[in-house]
Amino acid sequence: MTTAIQAQILASVAEIFDSKVPFHNLLGMDIKRYDTDGVEVVVTMKPELIGNIHQQILHGGVTATVLDVVGGLTAFSGLVASRDDWRLDDLQTRLQTLGTIDLRVDYLRPGRGQVFTGTGTVIRAGNRVSVCRMELHNELGSHIAFGTGTYMVG
Repeated sequence: MTTAIQAQILASVAEIFDSKVPFHNLLGMDIKRYDTDGVEVVVTMKPELIGNIHQQILHGGVTATVLDVVGGLTAFSGLVASRDDWRLDDLQTRLQTLGTIDLRVDYLRPGRGQVFTGTGTVIRAGNRVSVCRMELHNELGSHIAFGTGTYMVG
């Protein structure tokens, strides 16, 4: 599989996650980058995302959701990059079964900020199960949370 085909597949996945999942749209998630080297998912603060009205901070559930989405996207890109001989229909089938097995979120500080960016890296890319590490930072670079996720990829 060429790098161009990998990029085409990941662009298709990004389109699905970015515009076709109603909950992602509700949160205002925006995939800024998605390739075999990584992912960046951005959420811009809005009143509906506040979890503590006194401190005006991001809801912990939004943090967990962004980390989970980043983890799933990261796991799938790791799967795409793991072999050169994927058939497009095999990857489409695997995308339909992509799911979270386990997610751990460590909240490091309150979610203060206006723009939150989630990034991820693959710890282990397996044929059936992948493990990823995800981070969430605000626009100032403050590390808000990190997560470890285990994902079904096949």
